[in-house]
Amino acid sequence: MKKFGLVLAGGIAALILLSTLGPMIGLLISLAILYFTYKQFLKAESTGWKIALGIVGVMFLMASISNAPAIIGLVAAYILYLVYKNWNSSKHSVIKEESDPFVNFEKQWNEIKNY
Repeated sequence: MKKFGLVLAGGIAALILLSTLGPMIGLLISLAILYFTYKQFLKAESTGWKIALGIVGVMFLMASISNAPAIIGLVAAYILYLVYKNWNSSKHSVIKEESDPFVNFEKQWNEIKNY
């Protein structure tokens, strides 16, 4: 039943991630341009160039804000990572517990000590 829940959560997260892939790319591009515009704004010495860079910066800030659904895509990617991590950890923990002779010996030893 745990695997079914992981598959269901992973499937939903994958669909959300695929549907927000466009806004994620748009957010990445607009934030990169905004970063470089900000760096150039700090280096600029003339007032006209600062005004022009300020206008460009505001335009790309608005473009970044319009791509806010990309944050939901980032959350979906993190959920997919958690599903993958839990899928592998549950499989390895069962195998490790069954194949480790020392764990079984300690369990049996504790049972004998309790009698």
